[in-house]
Amino acid sequence: MFFNDAGMKKPAYIFIILFCTIAFVDVAGIFYDSSTIHFIAKPLLMPALLLLLIFSAITAGNRGLIIAALMFSFLGDVLLLFENKNPLFFIGGLVSFLLTHVCYILYFLKIKSAQPSLIRRQPWMAALAAAYTVSLVQFLLPSVGDMKIPVIIYAIVICCMMLCSLQVFLKVNIPANRLFIAGALLFTASDSMLAINKFHKPFAAAAVLIMLTYCAAQFCIVLGVIKRK
Repeated sequence: MFFNDAGMKKPAYIFIILFCTIAFVDVAGIFYDSSTIHFIAKPLLMPALLLLLIFSAITAGNRGLIIAALMFSFLGDVLLLFENKNPLFFIGGLVSFLLTHVCYILYFLKIKSAQPSLIRRQPWMAALAAAYTVSLVQFLLPSVGDMKIPVIIYAIVICCMMLCSLQVFLKVNIPANRLFIAGALLFTASDSMLAINKFHKPFAAAAVLIMLTYCAAQFCIVLGVIKRK
């Protein structure tokens, strides 16, 4: 269903394979603690998704917002590679991914349809997302130090992105709607693990899990954009 020919030109499949290969190499580099492989592979992830988007069949549908999101993500990926050298690199990465989420929010908000909103039909989903966000922030705040305001702002923005993906679930076709929600949930999981690992307590396989969910999240959202009719 996700990889049929609808909404995708054949050359685009090359970039699916390319992205998956780069993601595998990057995760392998993290797993085997090879900073060289990680430094080479990670900056190539978003360019591969950009090429996938460019070579797909879509020409409209606010594609520019997705391109902007991937460019901000690329910047964030590069900046976070140097976060151990200077705290400003982490702040820059945080801002870059904050802008990524803003672009995704705007993309979802621009989807217009006569179909009803899933959030309006199932308000408990919004309450659940808000409850998760508040719980995560409360869990992290005692250990984030001077980063309290940035962490709160980032948590609110990613919660909004998750809610916007739910908002459009009934407004777009299958499988785009499922891919959007999967991407939003995976991004939330990735950012949550990153925050817990950095601010609370490092845990086993954190770097691998964070990168796996991050790559899967970006891929799902981009594929959802391509599959949207």
